[in-house]
Amino acid sequence: MNLPAPSPEAAAHSRRLADTLRDAIAAGGGWLSFARFMELALYAPGLGYYTAGATKFGAAGDFVTAPEMTPLFGRVLARQAAEVMAVSAPAIIEAGAGSGRLAGDLLGELERLGALPESYAILELSPDLRERQRATLAAAVPHLLSRVVWLDALPERFSGLVIGNEVLDAMPVHVVAWRDAGTFERGIALDADGGFTWNERRATGHLLAAAEEIGRQCLLPPGYESEIALAPRAWVGEWGSRLESGALLLIDYGFPRREFYHPQRGRGTLMCHYRHQAHPDPFLLPGLQDITAHVDFTAVAAAADAAGLDVLGYASQGQFLLNGGILDLLAPENDGSAAWFRAAGAVNKLILPHEMGELFKVIAIGRGLPRSPSGFARGDQRRRL
Repeated sequence: MNLPAPSPEAAAHSRRLADTLRDAIAAGGGWLSFARFMELALYAPGLGYYTAGATKFGAAGDFVTAPEMTPLFGRVLARQAAEVMAVSAPAIIEAGAGSGRLAGDLLGELERLGALPESYAILELSPDLRERQRATLAAAVPHLLSRVVWLDALPERFSGLVIGNEVLDAMPVHVVAWRDAGTFERGIALDADGGFTWNERRATGHLLAAAEEIGRQCLLPPGYESEIALAPRAWVGEWGSRLESGALLLIDYGFPRREFYHPQRGRGTLMCHYRHQAHPDPFLLPGLQDITAHVDFTAVAAAADAAGLDVLGYASQGQFLLNGGILDLLAPENDGSAAWFRAAGAVNKLILPHEMGELFKVIAIGRGLPRSPSGFARGDQRRRL
């Protein structure tokens, strides 16, 4: 694998996090679940990928998200936000706001629509990202910065819209192997040289129950390996006791369960991102690379239902953006300039099936809404969940 070499400072940072991971393995008796490994690699205070100071988003980072590609993405979401707030409450929470670009685009468009929220809260665990978000918003919508607050935890009660763009995929996942001898959890141990290596133990508890259910539903053959994400289920379930009226709008890459655990996907979906290169090895450069897994949207829908929430819609990102009028927003800007052609190229990447349009999905779950958001007016695929 030919990845760009990190700077000496970045390499030293990665070694410090690797030592922290080794200490955690030792404290666990020589074994650590992959979920805990991933949690520390991404969120260890001051050392994890999302809690340290390296640039993550955009051309100078490791990957590009939809809001970084074009403001039209945020403008479409703003129209959905206005619909939800009109029948619930004028408040928005954005979970994991990245660089702050989406928040700036949303607030700017909602102001143009005359539908500004009374408050825009950002749920963000990283102090570094909070400062970047504040700087982005101060540059984009300085007169609206007073409406923005940062949260350390979910609110006890909330009405309005919760937005999460590429949030679920960054939550820790367990890795499971369905073997002839039973169901095993794949964790991390140390080899003779102190390097990280896979090591299996029998799965137990909630993980075993989830794995057995998936194995029965999807008829998984022995030797099949994949991820089970318990954290997103718990996070969605928490909203069952907190959301009084409104919706969660969650956008991420993933599949319905029977596609996620397809026979041809026998080694799972785990993927790492470093300097715009993707690879499957989570042990490389800890703290310097993102670690993600695709989302099982059937599990998300089931968690919502169990929490007493309604599944309001499920569609491909391409269909959702088309329903939301992204082409109508693009057309008036067509002046034949290079900037317009760049914007059109970004929109194509967001909506075309062979780009992000089909791999990324949008799910809405909520309570007390009289109808689904208009982004699901055509192409709603809830029947596939």
